Amino acid sequence: MMGSSNNQVSAGLRPVGNASVDAKMFAMAFDASPTPMVVTDPRLADNPIVWVNDAFLTLTGYARADLQGRNCRLLQGPDSDPRTIDAIRDALRRQAPVEVELCNYRKDGSSFWNAMTISPVRNDSGELVYYYAAQADMTEKHALELALQETNDELERQVHEQTADLRAALEEKTALLHEVDHRVKNNLQVISSLVLLKARRTPQGEARDALQGMAERIGALSMVHRMLYSAGDVTRFNLEEFADDFMSDLTAGIDPARTAVTAEVDPISLPAAIAAPLALMLHELATNAVRHAFPNDREGRVSISARRCETGLRLQIEDDGIGRNAAVPNPAGFGCSLVEMVVKQLRGVITWHEPGSGTRVEIVIPLQSESPRPATFAPREATLGQAG
Repeated sequence: MMGSSNNQVSAGLRPVGNASVDAKMFAMAFDASPTPMVVTDPRLADNPIVWVNDAFLTLTGYARADLQGRNCRLLQGPDSDPRTIDAIRDALRRQAPVEVELCNYRKDGSSFWNAMTISPVRNDSGELVYYYAAQADMTEKHALELALQETNDELERQVHEQTADLRAALEEKTALLHEVDHRVKNNLQVISSLVLLKARRTPQGEARDALQGMAERIGALSMVHRMLYSAGDVTRFNLEEFADDFMSDLTAGIDPARTAVTAEVDPISLPAAIAAPLALMLHELATNAVRHAFPNDREGRVSISARRCETGLRLQIEDDGIGRNAAVPNPAGFGCSLVEMVVKQLRGVITWHEPGSGTRVEIVIPLQSESPRPATFAPREATLGQAG
């Protein structure tokens, strides 16, 4: 009977040291424990339950008479994980302790999560005599975990929806920016055409030269917007790609035997916000060098370079022409003033060098650390014979 089994289990309890301990006192202490406990006897057929405390009865809803001679598997049901059951069986075969959590069922059929620690009990000879299991109801913990998982799933769903909304908004914004750049490019082309038309109908002189110069500057701005319109990322532009298009326009109509123009530009990604002023500045310096550095059919060379440096972007335009001081003064010209104004707008520094023959202009423009990225391959060099 379950009662006599309880006495057998308690009789096996040993005191510490030489202390005299009543085995019945131990049985009373374990029986009064709020922790559900159960003891089985593997020496009997099917390892039946031989002792339980009141907390176990409260947890499972069974009476002691219901448990007499029964295996603990009576607590298992449809949602009991077979893998966990296999882990328990494997530990019992090896006579090893095991800790698991398993969905069990009460007598009334309601389920609960049972955290159990099963330990083998041996006698003085090392023989296995019992299995002892302390248990705990983890249903509330699993309910909280389930609620947390559902909350996380809901948050992930909301994040996914918001991300999709943001992506859609970004795509819409990108499309709008592309449309704006496209319209600006078209308008600039129309304006450039009108200015050129007026220039052709204006007599030779300062007025005509000014109109042609203005049309070319507008064309440089139109080129930038054309690039931004065709780029996948409307917030940035590739300086090397811009330089390729710029070189094609710059060298058109130039005799390569008389004037050689080369460019070494790193493929640096730059913010679209500086595209227009940078295009104006590069156009002004390069076209002035090509047109005014080599008068009277003088041969010469113009080189353009753009590199990433510690402080930002370093531009250099150099020619081996007659130099600024030897050039014919043009009171109506404002190219240098325009360049210096643009450099100031970009918070950069410009330095004019007169090395004896020719002119070298160095410009350093500060950039945010994350904006440009140095090239990972050798820059391309475009010569007049290969351009456009």
